[in-house]
Parts: sequence; structure tokens; C-alpha cells
Amino acid sequence: MKKKLFYLFVFLGFWSCEDVIQVDVPAEEQRLIVDALLRVDLDEPYIPIEIKVSLTGGFFNETSPTSVESMVIILERIENGNPVSTGVSNLAEKEPGTGIYVPDPNFSSDQRIGIGAADEDIRFTLLIEHQGKRYASQTRYVPATAIDNLAQGTETLFDDDETEIIVTFTDEPDRDNFYVFDFNFGDYLVTEDEFYKGQQFEFSYFYDRTFEPGTELEISILGADRGFYNYMDQLIEQGGEPQGPFQTPVATVRGNIFDITDLDNMDVLDNVDQPDIFPLGYFAIVQEYRKTITIE
Repeated sequence: MKKKLFYLFVFLGFWSCEDVIQVDVPAEEQRLIVDALLRVDLDEPYIPIEIKVSLTGGFFNETSPTSVESMVIILERIENGNPVSTGVSNLAEKEPGTGIYVPDPNFSSDQRIGIGAADEDIRFTLLIEHQGKRYASQTRYVPATAIDNLAQGTETLFDDDETEIIVTFTDEPDRDNFYVFDFNFGDYLVTEDEFYKGQQFEFSYFYDRTFEPGTELEISILGADRGFYNYMDQLIEQGGEPQGPFQTPVATVRGNIFDITDLDNMDVLDNVDQPDIFPLGYFAIVQEYRKTITIE
């Protein structure tokens, strides 16, 4: 009995010595997040416009959808270095509270953008007004190349709980190409054609998991310019765990969307002397090719 009482007193002594530690987490002003990656299928009649906006939610909190006062896309054809206006697409929230914006179906005219605008000579300008601030971004359509083949491999990198997929595609020879591969599950890979320009190229991608036989995996290749390639490369490097490219990264990566509230020159979107004030996310209009493989 004495031994039991002794152990009880020792336990209570250790328990009473525990201190509650208060951890001060970083406090940061909320940032607007803009998911404006538009994937183009040239076999469809319209460019699929669906832009998601949300707000960062602090250190431990999830992002939350937000609504904007206005959102438009301006189309301009660049002729001899000069922009010529070709149209405007007014966007509206798909359903209240979702933060998802599509061409306004209630506008007096059709606000969808026809597939003919998927042209490298057309400049797209995205303008957003949100909570008294104005944001803008500019981009051009970027083509891609098709995936020639997908094959399941048998090799592994670190352990047996991996799945190898061998991807083969042929680079377009007449341009400097950048590509973003979407392997689903928040898994992305970037590559440029510096060492395989105009050639067929094959590489292996390893999922850090195994799949049941019969599972179908859809893999996409996206066209990219250097800016989008660099942006995705930074997110992949700093993101650590798999995540989508428009979730809040571990380190704040600056995209191509700028706060232009105090801007006096639309020709240089990021000329405001406020380098730490900017939203997160990216605006890109890129061609996408998809291919599916069935796991054996």
C-alpha cells in the first residue's frame, strides 16, 4: 500500500509541474486568392471560364470563399504592338457564397468567350474589385502538345509503396516550350524543353502510393509560359505535401495578379511602390491535353 501511495505522489508531482505553453502564431492580414487557371480544349466551342476567389484564413484556418464587387475579362488583339479591343466578358457568381465566377448568364448579350480567342495574338486582362481594392492581371493563350503514351512501370524510388507511370510526349520544335503536368491528387511536375527541343521525350513519374488494379488515372499536360512555369516550380518546391496550386503555400509565392488600387499606369501592372501588398494565385489560359491509364 505504501508503494502505491509513493507512486501516486510521484505521478502527481510530475503532473503538477507541467506548464501550459502559449504559442504565438504569426498574424497576417487576409489576402485574396485567385484561382484563374483556364484549361482550353480546342474541340469545345468556348473557353471554359470558371474563376474561384477566396480569402486566406490565418495560420491554422482554412481558406474561405469570398464575393467580389465586379469581375471582367477584357480581350485585346495585339497588332503591330498596339492593342485593339475585341470584346469583354462580364462574370457573375455562379451561386451566392461559392466564390466561383462564370460568364454572366443574365447579361443582355452572351458573355462566353468563343474558342477562336485561343490565339497567341490576343491579350486577356482580368480585372477584379474586392472590398474597396482593385486587382488586375494579364496573360496570353499558351498551346501545348499531346501526350503520346502512358505506360505503367515496375521500378520504385524509395520503397515498394509507389507506382511508376512512364510518360511519353513529343516537343514542338519551333518554339521554346514549358509544360506543367497534372497527375491529380494535387501532384504536379514542370519541365522545359532545353535538352529535348523538337524530340520525343520520355520520363517516369512516381506516385507515393499504390492503386487497386482497375483504377483509372487521368494525366494532363498543360502549356505554360516562363512565368507560369516558374510560379508552379516554386509552389512544388516549397509546398512540401501535395496541394493544389492555388491553395495557400508554405511560403507566400507571388503570382501574376497585382493590387492596382493606387496604380496610375496600366501598362506596368506592378509599378506600385508596395512590394508586400499583393494577392495570391495566378491567371493563365493554357491548352490542355488529357490521357487516361488503367492500373494493372
